[in-house]
Amino acid sequence: MKQGTIVNRIVMLVLFAALMIYLIVSAWQGFTGRITTVTSYSYTLDDLQEATGFLARDEYVLPARSALADVLPAEGEKVSVGQTVAYLYQSADALERKQDIRTLTLEKEQLEYSLGRTDDLSDNAKLTKEIMQQLAGLRASVSRRDFTGLEDSAMELKSLVYKRDYTSESGGDLTALQAQIAKLTEDINNLQSKSSLDTSAVYTDRSGIFSGLVDGYEALLTPAALETLTPSTLDKLAGESVKPESNTVGKLITSSRWYFVCVLPEDQAKRLVEGWAVDVRFSRDWSGEVNMTVERISAPENGRVAVVLSTTQHLSDTTLLRRQTVDIVFSSVTGIRVPKNALYQNESGQWGVYAVVGAQAEFKPITVVGEDDDYYLIQPLVSATSVEDKEGAKKALRPGDEIIISAEGLYDGKVVRQ
Repeated sequence: MKQGTIVNRIVMLVLFAALMIYLIVSAWQGFTGRITTVTSYSYTLDDLQEATGFLARDEYVLPARSALADVLPAEGEKVSVGQTVAYLYQSADALERKQDIRTLTLEKEQLEYSLGRTDDLSDNAKLTKEIMQQLAGLRASVSRRDFTGLEDSAMELKSLVYKRDYTSESGGDLTALQAQIAKLTEDINNLQSKSSLDTSAVYTDRSGIFSGLVDGYEALLTPAALETLTPSTLDKLAGESVKPESNTVGKLITSSRWYFVCVLPEDQAKRLVEGWAVDVRFSRDWSGEVNMTVERISAPENGRVAVVLSTTQHLSDTTLLRRQTVDIVFSSVTGIRVPKNALYQNESGQWGVYAVVGAQAEFKPITVVGEDDDYYLIQPLVSATSVEDKEGAKKALRPGDEIIISAEGLYDGKVVRQ
């Protein structure tokens, strides 16, 4: 056998052996050097106390009426002095007559609108085409939830429908349109004359925010009563069966400042200071966070105190609320949430986490700002936007980083991915 052939075979065997060793080592590392990771994310940890209490306001119950009522303002709507808040009807016929007046008034407004836009009134085919285009536009706006100018678009559509109807009936004669408007005016006047005998209006003698809910607490939970409130009196109020006034059309909230009063454990109440602000989070019948001022903290009573908070925010949103369970947020801290077993200490004694960067594990120093049962809330020691330390900023931990929570022989710079 030639010497060259033997050398080639030896070289091939050596290369084959090296390849097999590499594959075996890689497989072994892959089996024994598995890493477990988790994606980090931003999280806010709240220090809070749950409390159940009552909302209190300056409330004026509108006078009771025994007749059928048609309330005009919406819940939470602002009402001015002298404004009509309801119509009272002595019978069902009176209520039906009022509804007829509204229908005829709307029809008259549409005809007057059409009369002011008499272009091409005689072209029936063109009007039909415009109606279809207007319908398509309305449908597209609603599907996009774009309600800007929706009322004007609806008015335009009604005007086109009236135009076409009167074009078909009168051949485009404007005189017929004017005659119809005159007839509607006469019918409305006749109905209004009859309504004056059995229909009356409720006017306000003060301004405020309207609410249709009268629950009986209006005279019990007043701002003046809160000045002497104790835990025992609040417990008594919570246990009472309160009956609201009957046959009322609603009430007016006459002050923009409203209150939340509750009982807290004495040790928790010590964290509050009169005159300071605290966030109160509603999540039951209404969802929202309100910044409130600590108005009063009562004297302790059997390890409990009564706390009165106030604000001028979100009054119209909370008119239907009375007894509520809320979270009083003493403080909040935002950081990056990671499992507790993801923290490591390097050779310098610095605590941090290892994140996968490319194919390597990179140590990112952190500081712990909060914790719960199974996780830490951490923040990087170096800001990701640091201008002074660009190299350090590259090593800053960010939300979305892949955090290593378990691996064999972990160190900064270790290759963890092939």
